Amino acid sequence: MELRHLRSFVVLAEERHFGRAAARLHIAQPALSQQLRQLERETGTRLMDRSTRRVELTEAGRLLQGRAAEILAAVDRTSADLGSLAAGRAGRARLGFVGTATYDVLPRVALRVREELPEVELDLYGELLGPVLLDRLRQGELDIAVLRPGPAPLDDLDVVHLRDESLVAVLPAHHPKAGAESVALRELDGMQLVTHPSGHRSTMQPLVLDVCRRAGLDPRVVEVGETGTLVAFVAAGLGFGLVPASVHALRLDGVAYVPLAGRRITAALVLARRRDPAPTVARVSALVAAVCAPTTDHRRRTTDDRRPRTGADPGCSSGTGAAGTTPGDRPGGGRGSADRPGVSP
Repeated sequence: MELRHLRSFVVLAEERHFGRAAARLHIAQPALSQQLRQLERETGTRLMDRSTRRVELTEAGRLLQGRAAEILAAVDRTSADLGSLAAGRAGRARLGFVGTATYDVLPRVALRVREELPEVELDLYGELLGPVLLDRLRQGELDIAVLRPGPAPLDDLDVVHLRDESLVAVLPAHHPKAGAESVALRELDGMQLVTHPSGHRSTMQPLVLDVCRRAGLDPRVVEVGETGTLVAFVAAGLGFGLVPASVHALRLDGVAYVPLAGRRITAALVLARRRDPAPTVARVSALVAAVCAPTTDHRRRTTDDRRPRTGADPGCSSGTGAAGTTPGDRPGGGRGSADRPGVSP
């Protein structure tokens, strides 16, 4: 049974007239009659009663009219969906983010994708380790990873540099330098350093310790599991931290983000994905890059957050949990702390 024969039959059933139906279909009447006869041979039953004045559907014809309309609508929907999938306008993308990109980048990516690619389903995972992100990416559990690159080679992946972010000091709100324009690291001598884990579990700690050593500091180190926990420890007065400037999006009370005095020190943020990505993954990757592009507005927001946060800021969240699935996205995307395997840079 050919689709074109079903389409012709539906039009003929609507018009109940061979001449008008043939005109709508842009075919000759004999061709339309031949298609109807072929359908009747295939179904083994009479579908229409013909007369010189009018065409009437038989009971079998009425059944086929309804079923054919459903079939043709499903075929049209499938064709449109496949076209959207091939163009990257539909499908699914699984994204993972390091902790230092969870609170700023993740929600803005989710919003941008929802606005520009509303048919794309997103699975979002925040507060993950860079090494864990790379493992999941290589194992096919993630499509895109947003992370801080470390010494490990990434030659087997497509890697796109997103931006370089200045490191800033996170200070307790009561610290004398909390409201300053900048702070020199030597002014923090004697304080504990709250940082991400050591070893191969984080790419941030080696950078942070190197910055401290170059400034002549050898602080006692307190390791924490997540970026949100790091900022919470600082708010509790347990030390200071050094984080990329975008961590200010966490908006936790009791801390101030203060630029470092002297030479600008940066941490790179990159996007990694497997080679030859699906069209949907390629389009979402482009939106991630657009969201992460350095802007004047981003720098201004970072500068504004130098001031200490000592009370509630209307409209801002003070939670420390990882950003999970955002409203409208797949509920399986965001995971709680039990799913986060330890720590993240």
